[in-house]
Amino acid sequence: MSIRAIILALAISISSSAFAQTAAENQVVGTWRMISATIDPGGKNVPAYGENPDGLLVFTPDMHFVEVLTDADIPRFASNARGEGTDDENRMAMSGSIAFFGTYTVDEKGEFSGNIVQGATFPNWIGSVRTRDDLTLVVTGDRMTENFRRPEGTEIRIEFQRVK
Repeated sequence: MSIRAIILALAISISSSAFAQTAAENQVVGTWRMISATIDPGGKNVPAYGENPDGLLVFTPDMHFVEVLTDADIPRFASNARGEGTDDENRMAMSGSIAFFGTYTVDEKGEFSGNIVQGATFPNWIGSVRTRDDLTLVVTGDRMTENFRRPEGTEIRIEFQRVK
């Protein structure tokens, strides 16, 4: 075996084990299904996405995320065309769902430490940076709890189950 082949094999082995170690340490990586969501405006816990919340949160090993949360009971548009909803249909769809994506970070323990929103169905979130001061994700086994505080102080709690 040539020295080049040995060096190449060694480099591949080292980079593969480093990637596997990083992925193993990242506690949030994977796909998570929303199982409950509550919002606490003025001290009242109410369903954040209706009685039947539905959604996924996906964290990739290359440090990207996408989160789509919906109220499964939002009625379909009568026109069956996305761009032709009535004002009421559009208002219900917008207020009963959120989708956004971006990049995220984890600390040396593999715990979520923050994210940057790069795109969102709510344009005001684009470019926002969230740290543990306003967003925490705590993983316990196959469950994850998200606690988010909006800028005006309203708190949202979402429970996720890891998808296997």
